Amino acid sequence: MARTIKRTYTRYSESFKAEAVRLASQPGILVQDVAQSLDIHPFMLSRWKKQSREGFIMAAKQPSNPELVDEAELLRLRELEKAYAQLKLEHDLLKKAIKFTSDAKRTSSVSSPKIAKISRSK
Repeated sequence: MARTIKRTYTRYSESFKAEAVRLASQPGILVQDVAQSLDIHPFMLSRWKKQSREGFIMAAKQPSNPELVDEAELLRLRELEKAYAQLKLEHDLLKKAIKFTSDAKRTSSVSSPKIAKISRSK
């Protein structure tokens, strides 16, 4: 008989959802970046945005000044991830170059190559 594995689901509070929607609604911020920083799936955040537009998720009244720290942090995170990807690519390329040159040294002969005399037959 097969065992059934009980799945666990994370329940997010309405305030968490509203804050996530607010972050994702800021200009210049991608849904993927917000979702990744909050460790949720981008589809879930898009669904929450739709529910917010339809009035199912109500945001608590926030002060009129938006928190620019969150936007700046997300932009910085995005730039750091791009830089990390570039450095990782360069590192992998250098590893391949080192392997290629070390393989070439192993296969090359230490002794001088023998020159075969070619005689012409007439």
